[in-house]
Amino acid sequence: MQPSISGTTSPQHVALALLALSLGSFCIGTTEFASMGILPLIVSDLQVSIPAAGHAISAYAIGVVAGAPLLTMAGARLHRRPFLLLLFFMFIVGNVLSALAPSIEWLIVARFLTGLPHGCYFGAGVVAGAHLVGKSKTGRAVSLILLGLTVANIIGAPAATFAGQVLGWRNTYLLVALFGLVAFGCLWRWLPKSDALKGNPVSQELHGLKTPKAWFLLLIIAIGTSSIFAVYTYIGPMVTDVAHLPAAMIPVALMTFGVGMTSGNLLGGYLADKYQQKGIIIGFCCVLIVLFILGLTASSSWMLMICMFGIAFSSMLVVPSMQVQIMLSAPQAPTLMGALTHAAFNAANALGAWLGGITITAGLGLVSPVWAGLLMTLIGLVIFLMRGVILRRNKKSTV
Repeated sequence: MQPSISGTTSPQHVALALLALSLGSFCIGTTEFASMGILPLIVSDLQVSIPAAGHAISAYAIGVVAGAPLLTMAGARLHRRPFLLLLFFMFIVGNVLSALAPSIEWLIVARFLTGLPHGCYFGAGVVAGAHLVGKSKTGRAVSLILLGLTVANIIGAPAATFAGQVLGWRNTYLLVALFGLVAFGCLWRWLPKSDALKGNPVSQELHGLKTPKAWFLLLIIAIGTSSIFAVYTYIGPMVTDVAHLPAAMIPVALMTFGVGMTSGNLLGGYLADKYQQKGIIIGFCCVLIVLFILGLTASSSWMLMICMFGIAFSSMLVVPSMQVQIMLSAPQAPTLMGALTHAAFNAANALGAWLGGITITAGLGLVSPVWAGLLMTLIGLVIFLMRGVILRRNKKSTV
């Protein structure tokens, strides 16, 4: 990583730059999660089935996974400031195309294109944030940039869903594009032009792919955090059919989840800088405890809401520490590692939703995704605890 610019930039300018990066992540989080809320509207307007409309959500996740390495390599040598601006311009165009899609096929393509810059934006954004605040505060920089993503679950996604219900689902994406223009302007105005944010040779970023430790950590993210998405994806049916609450309580449950994510993310940033790997173990253990309680008490409306907060809070304790550990595992390729981290989270998104769907289809009930998520988090924690032994054995076998 290149030298920090925290000592050459005023604290006010640093704060504004971090705010701009966080605003960008807010827009990205809003378009990602609001798509789930407006899914019934898409089904009705385009006259397609729910599974067919769901492909548009899957296409976004696939775009994130594909775009993370591809766009990172394509823009490796670019200065982080114009690179982030280019990525966000792609994001705005993708949302406009989504709003104009005449058919489900066009919408699927548009959502795929919208997802392409997602992971790369966070990868480059975290690198810029780390330079702004200094290496010793990288965890807090990560949590501040992710703050926009988590706040999107409290304000952005519910508000965008409501706007879609009142104005039509297409206007949801147009509003996101409008806010994206505001974020673009803030990034243009406040991101510094310092040489410390210049790009790296492609070969240097590619060298990070040769780091086994980084791949293990990415695998742990994809498996261990899939539980949060197994629960989040089916939160609506759990509210209405398990806890027997009115549908009007679904936005409340989503906001509760978002509050948990936001507060957990802020504490997770502190843990990432103070205790490093301990934050990961603490977070995973707390997730397991809360999932177990939820699996037994989901029919209670109060316990459901409490556990929704607890799962989101505990899961986000893990995220900043994992982001920092992955960047440290391949310091010569920080942008690629940051991008792949978010690709791994979207893989967790797809995995959690898929496993939850399988258990429900198998007739195991609407609470079964909770147990599926518990199993995946347990596997992720075991892999994390054993990764040192596995890596040492692998190293010996190759000598």
